[in-house]
Amino acid sequence: MSNTEPAHRVSTLHTFTDWVRQIFSFILTPLAEYIVKLGIHPNTLTFSGLVGNMIGAYLLSQGNFLWGGIIILVMGPIDALDGATARAKGVITPWGAFVDSTTDRWSESVIMLGLLVHYATINATQSTVLVLLALVGSLMVSYTRARAEALGFKANVGVMTRLERYLVLAPALLFNHPEIALWIIAPLANITAVQRFLHVRKQWYNH
Repeated sequence: MSNTEPAHRVSTLHTFTDWVRQIFSFILTPLAEYIVKLGIHPNTLTFSGLVGNMIGAYLLSQGNFLWGGIIILVMGPIDALDGATARAKGVITPWGAFVDSTTDRWSESVIMLGLLVHYATINATQSTVLVLLALVGSLMVSYTRARAEALGFKANVGVMTRLERYLVLAPALLFNHPEIALWIIAPLANITAVQRFLHVRKQWYNH
């Protein structure tokens, strides 16, 4: 879900996210073209998604998982549309990629912060630790890829990328059981970061 993507990501399916984007392109592309006609810039969608997730995170901090989850669920398609809109508008730029990636990290972090505040408030120690582990794992998944690509390696592997984390967390919030999602995300996100670490290590020794 990015405003800009390297050519190899557009042309081939490296991740589950790429696969989903291609499957739903028949919906995303017409919507993106319509958004372009309205004169809405892709970064406007990106920041709208961030604001929406902040609102959802506040509701989570208050223990309102249903409405927080609904808002976060709605923000997912908006996040997908910013990249499609950038492609339709022909403004795929490094700046757009930077904005999108940065706001993605903020969005995910603020959602976890909302859960952290809630569990800390009710003294749910186990759930609080799970949130922290899930947050660390999620950030490391993104960091390992970004750092690897900055050094000329590929790190687009792993079982729990951002889309998978979203698909696990959003329904769990709607059913008022985010702890179930945390039990899944906390270990698998960290495992994904390790997978990427080992993937880069293999490339280094084989280059």
